[in-house]
Amino acid sequence: MATKIRLARHGRKGRPFYHIVVADSRAPRDGKFIERIGSYNPNTNPATINLDFDKALTWLNNGAQPTDTAKAILSYEGVMMMKHLQGGVKKGSFDQATAELKFEAWKKEKEAKINAKKEGLSTAATDSAKARLEAETKVSADRAEAIAKKAADAAAEIAAAEAAKNAPAEAANEEGTESTEA
Repeated sequence: MATKIRLARHGRKGRPFYHIVVADSRAPRDGKFIERIGSYNPNTNPATINLDFDKALTWLNNGAQPTDTAKAILSYEGVMMMKHLQGGVKKGSFDQATAELKFEAWKKEKEAKINAKKEGLSTAATDSAKARLEAETKVSADRAEAIAKKAADAAAEIAAAEAAKNAPAEAANEEGTESTEA
């Protein structure tokens, strides 16, 4: 029986969630499977992967063929690297202790990259939030300034109208006082 390590889709429309399964190659995508070895959630950033490392390595050593996406996930988690190192031990290129040291070094480097990406994403999010807040305060200040200017212009117009209204009455009063004096 030809076995494949592949993804079985779950989740609702537009929000996929995948189970990483070992299945007969003739079985449907979401159908019968032999064993579930993990899960993959591409909706998070970075994607969340839960994988039983030992089961995946055992199935690879037994001859299960991963699909392209499953192979990428297994490589990301280091299963393919460990299989490669175990092949070197079988050939006699190096011993098991050296293989473990190489794998640990690779794993530390990979974790450093992942942590750097997470930190970069969080700093980018905070920076964009600060930029949005600054833009919002600038727009708010501009809007308040425009409102204050309109209010000042309206007050000036009212004062001018009041002055124009009182000017003819004052002129008449001045003419009346001049004629009585003469």
